[in-house]
Amino acid sequence: MPMHAQEIEDLLRQSFPDAKIAVEGDDGVHMSAMVIDESFRGLNRVQQQRAVYAALKGKMDGPAGELHALALTTKAPD
Repeated sequence: MPMHAQEIEDLLRQSFPDAKIAVEGDDGVHMSAMVIDESFRGLNRVQQQRAVYAALKGKMDGPAGELHALALTTKAPD
């Protein structure tokens, strides 16, 4: 079952309650997300993106995952 942008944002918000989050995409399978959060400060891009994937709680795991592709932009606030 495809995921809607709001569902993805809700999952991310649980792990990053104070983040600036924007999720886009209209097919429910190929989406993009921007997450700007203070918790990313000092982390490299791979570490930041791993934190986001962990927040998605398995929704992208393997061929049976609900979300096939998620283009990520992550960073700490300026």
